Amino acid sequence: MTGVALGLVLGSALMHATWNLVAKRTQAGQPFLFLAYVIGALAYTPFAIAILVIGRPQLGWIALVFVAMAVVLQTVYFATLTTGYRHGDLSLVYPIARATGPLLATVGAIAVLGERPSFLAICGALAIVAGAFVLTGDPRSLRARGAGLAVGYALATGVVIALYTLWDKTAVSLVLIPPLIYDWMTIGGQAITVAPVALRRRAEVREVWDTQRGSVFFVGIVSRLSYLLMLVALSISPVSYVAPARETGILFGTLLGARVLSEGEGRRRLIGATGMLFGIIALALG
Repeated sequence: MTGVALGLVLGSALMHATWNLVAKRTQAGQPFLFLAYVIGALAYTPFAIAILVIGRPQLGWIALVFVAMAVVLQTVYFATLTTGYRHGDLSLVYPIARATGPLLATVGAIAVLGERPSFLAICGALAIVAGAFVLTGDPRSLRARGAGLAVGYALATGVVIALYTLWDKTAVSLVLIPPLIYDWMTIGGQAITVAPVALRRRAEVREVWDTQRGSVFFVGIVSRLSYLLMLVALSISPVSYVAPARETGILFGTLLGARVLSEGEGRRRLIGATGMLFGIIALALG
């Protein structure tokens, strides 16, 4: 991975962990997400129009197919992630969700693509599983602590992450959709998808706008900038390097959850997140 790509990925990871902190603190639900989608789409619009007018990218029906599926995957991702936050701590949900994606992508490559990872990569996968176990603690205590449901949503989020990472890599590298246009169309599609729910909950949308407007702007803009950086990195580097490297956000998220939100068991969770990070690095090197 080049220095430029690594810088893009690390910046993306830090931004991702930061907006997740804000989403956790605001207990973001569908009304919040709808407003964040709209703000993200509007923030991109001038740049997207400039690219369309000046660059004139060739966007055929295949590009629309990729965008449509991206809308579905990203909408499911935000739904499962925010639901997990409503049931568990940031420093529990975030690391598990973000680390599961690369692990599942490796399993999928073995089962579907016939890839044979090295011994180092297998060790990395095991390290991720071990880190997840450390983070969740004694499985028998999950129900007592009320964290079992949060872990379930975190794992579901990881599945979606694995799917959309491979999908997005194909979109920007093979189909050659400009990253900003791809994300702009995707976030606009998400806003349209969630709009019927928002209309039925107009009072809640109005309340969120009145009381959490600053957080809505922050999440709407920073979440899109974070993902745009990753898409650019995907367009110039292999997904097997970009996806694992972006999971440095695991440590950022764990530290933020433990320090800023004062979530308990910070030392144990940091150890687990560190194990996950080493596992992801091993996957990349292997």
